[in-house]
Amino acid sequence: MRTVPGIETDVLPSGSGCAECETSAGWWFHLRRCAQCGHIGCCDWSPSQHASEHAREQGHPWIRSYEPGEDWFYNYDDEQLYEGPDLAPPLHHPLEQTTPGPAGRVPSDWQLHLHQ
Repeated sequence: MRTVPGIETDVLPSGSGCAECETSAGWWFHLRRCAQCGHIGCCDWSPSQHASEHAREQGHPWIRSYEPGEDWFYNYDDEQLYEGPDLAPPLHHPLEQTTPGPAGRVPSDWQLHLHQ
């Protein structure tokens, strides 16, 4: 596959959960990985939408799903889904990690807090 500006295949993910939610005791629905710097953020359905905030603030438009079984890329600039190159592992959060997560911080009425 050709090189895509803004996708760095050798950068490791920043962690196993949303970086900002981890520091603020927040929770997430699904996770997204910045394909340029490896930042892990929560998806736009999550209460805090940290992945898209990171893309806007840092100018990093490419994300990849950080969910098991999903390998799609998304570009915030043109709002399109893409196939892309393999990134450095791990390619998803730990399988034992709950979705939504993390366990213990997700409210019982979590569905009411999602952005749709």
